[in-house]
Amino acid sequence: MTIEVNNESGFEVDEAEFAAIGRFVLDAMHVHPQTELSILMVDTDVMTDLHVQWMDEPGPTDVLSFPMDELRPGTEDEPTPAGLLGDVVLCPEVAAAQAVKAGHSTEEEMLLLTTHGILHLLGYDHAEPEEEKEMFALQRHLLLTFLASR
Repeated sequence: MTIEVNNESGFEVDEAEFAAIGRFVLDAMHVHPQTELSILMVDTDVMTDLHVQWMDEPGPTDVLSFPMDELRPGTEDEPTPAGLLGDVVLCPEVAAAQAVKAGHSTEEEMLLLTTHGILHLLGYDHAEPEEEKEMFALQRHLLLTFLASR
């Protein structure tokens, strides 16, 4: 599994921890071990530009996902085929503000957002109430299981 983590945000992060959660989530979702994932941290200016360009919404956001091969979760018996999953783009500055409101660390918020972004790459969405319930429950389970294993 190739997980590339690039920090262009100027915000200090433990890049190995983000590779680890990426690996954990992809393993849990039975994604082929040769699948590629990119995790990128950017500053608010870059995130604002991406948010406007791709979502037509003003200001920065916390996380954006850019799927490539439209891979979906596999099963233990039939993992997802190898491919290019896509890119998760995080804005640590936005995550830091959200972490204060949520009462946890910036790193925990960014790990949550990474999990969220990967689930979007795997086809999960939260536009409808039932979709949101399913995605957020899975996101919570994956994150708590990962954190408990650390």
